[in-house]
Amino acid sequence: MITLKINDTQHEVEAEPDTPLLYVLRNDLALNAAKFGCGLGQCGSCTVLVDDRPVYSCLVPISSLGTRQVRTVEGLANAEGPGVVPAAFEAEQAAQCGYCIAGMIMRAEGLLSRTITPTESELRQYMAPNLCRCGTHMRILAAVRRAAVAMGGGVKEDRP
Repeated sequence: MITLKINDTQHEVEAEPDTPLLYVLRNDLALNAAKFGCGLGQCGSCTVLVDDRPVYSCLVPISSLGTRQVRTVEGLANAEGPGVVPAAFEAEQAAQCGYCIAGMIMRAEGLLSRTITPTESELRQYMAPNLCRCGTHMRILAAVRRAAVAMGGGVKEDRP
């Protein structure tokens, strides 16, 4: 048995130590927001936060987590509704097919947990590793800007 802390809850899972976190999230814990995309850590559809840092859950063996906190998009909501970042994505209609959105939300959450006033360049660079096949990148960026404002910050222009 391996103990994992996911969305502020301890979970005991029976899995091999080298099992990717993504498989445990989806198959054992029914946390299905993170998607299997490429399985190579190149698309970002499986992005979750580990101690507030975005990671590709398809590449992270559960044995490497120890007591670190894992947060999935399911952990951003509460009884009152979605968190600030998911609400901003909804308001900006940032999803088209929706396959990448959980990963995009988690990457944005990771950025805004560090700073609620990133520069435009920081925003674009931080979000770049996650891919959207539908082409909603401009709406995704608008959603992150909206979330930053809702958190009391905003994205600072640094481009000429």
